[in-house]
Amino acid sequence: MVAAMLGDGAVLPPVPTGDGRLAENILYFSRVLRRAGLKVGPQESLDAVAAVEAVRIGGREEFKATLEAIFVKRREDLAVFDEAFRLFWRKRDLIEKMIAMMSPKAASSQAKEKPKPAAARVKDALVAEQSRPQAKEAPPEIETDARFTASGSEVLRHTDFAQMSAAELALARRELSRMAMPFDKVATRRFQPSNRPPKIDPRASLRQAMKIGGDLMLPRFRKRRHVEPPLVVLADISGSMSQYTRIFLHFSHAMMERRRKMHVFLFGTRLSNVTRALRRRDPDEALAACTATVKDWSGGTRIGQTLTEFNRLWGRRVLGQGAVVLLLTDGLERDGVEELEREMDRLHRSCRRLIWVNPLLRFQGFEARARGVKVMLPHVDEFRPVHNLEAIGDLAAVLSGTTGRLSADPRRFLERTYP
Repeated sequence: MVAAMLGDGAVLPPVPTGDGRLAENILYFSRVLRRAGLKVGPQESLDAVAAVEAVRIGGREEFKATLEAIFVKRREDLAVFDEAFRLFWRKRDLIEKMIAMMSPKAASSQAKEKPKPAAARVKDALVAEQSRPQAKEAPPEIETDARFTASGSEVLRHTDFAQMSAAELALARRELSRMAMPFDKVATRRFQPSNRPPKIDPRASLRQAMKIGGDLMLPRFRKRRHVEPPLVVLADISGSMSQYTRIFLHFSHAMMERRRKMHVFLFGTRLSNVTRALRRRDPDEALAACTATVKDWSGGTRIGQTLTEFNRLWGRRVLGQGAVVLLLTDGLERDGVEELEREMDRLHRSCRRLIWVNPLLRFQGFEARARGVKVMLPHVDEFRPVHNLEAIGDLAAVLSGTTGRLSADPRRFLERTYP
C-alpha cells in the first residue's frame, strides 16, 4: 500500500520490528511537509525510513534530528519543519485530555502566546487530508448554462480586501505570490560590450589591435547598459490603512524575491525601515518580523513629518539610478499641510517616477476634497487604486511598462474646483 503511494517500482526498506505503522506515518509526515512548502519527494521519504531503521528509535530529539537531516534542505524551512513535527508527532493522551477538559480551571493571567509564523501553513497542510471528501457514487449529470455567471477566481479578483473573510484573504495572498511580477529596465550612461554594431567602441578596438601588433584592426562594438531601477515602497500603517498595507506587504515580499534593489518603509507616527525583515524567504515569518519591528501599527498618521524624515535620512541612499516610488496612503493628514506639500515636492524631484496608490479610489464618486489629497496630487505622476487583486495586477503591469498611464493621470481630479 505504501509502495503504491510512492510510485510504481518503489519498495520500502525493512522497518523496525513490531506491529506499528511507523513507515506509513513517516510517509504521511513527508506529504504534510510537501503541502507546507518543503521540497520533499518520494526519494526523501524512502531515505527517512531507511535512516530511522539504521539509527533505531531512541529519544524524541534523536528521532527529530534524523528526520530533520533528511527533509530540511534550506535554512528557511527549519521553522516549518519544527512546527510540523510538533503537531504531527504529538502524544495522543486522549484520557488525560478528556479529564483535563472536564476539570474546573482557574483563569490564567498569562498573556496569550502569539502563533508562530509557520503555524498557519502547517495547519492547512495537516487538515488538507482530512478535508478531502470520501469517494461516493457519481451524482446524476446536470447540464447548466454558465455563460452569464462568474467564476470564483473572477469574483475574488474584484472583491475589496476590507470585505474579505479570513479564507478569502488566504486565497488572495496565494494569488499574489503567483502574480507576474514587474520586470522593467532603464538605460544608463554607461556602456557594455556588444556583438552587434549599433556603435563602435574605439578603445576596445585599439586594445584588440595592440594585442596582434597593430597590423590589423577589427572593430569592437558597444551598447547602452540597461539596469533594473530601484523600487521604494512607502506604506501607511494607520488604522484606516492597516488591512490594505498587510496585503500590499505580501505583494512587496513577492516582488522582493525577484528584484535586487528594493526598499520598503512603513510610516504612521514614525518611519520604520522593514527592508531587512521583509527579505526573509518565508512570507509568514517576514510579515511577523515586520509587525515586531513597527511600534505604531494601526495608530495615527503624520504623513508630512515622516516624509521629512525619509527625505532627510534615506532620500540620497535609496533614490538614485532612476528610482520608482510607490506611496501607499489615503492622504488623510491630521497635521498641517504646509510641510506635507513641501516634502511631496522634494520627493517628486528626487525620483524618476512617483506613483500614489490610494484605496479610497474604490469609491465611484471619489473627489479630492481632503486638504492632504489636494496638496499631494500635483506632485505625483500617477494616481491608482489598490483595493483588490485586479488593481494590484494593473499596478504590476504598469511597473513593467506594458500599459499606458492615461487612466491614472492625477490631473483628472485637479481640474475640478472645490469650495
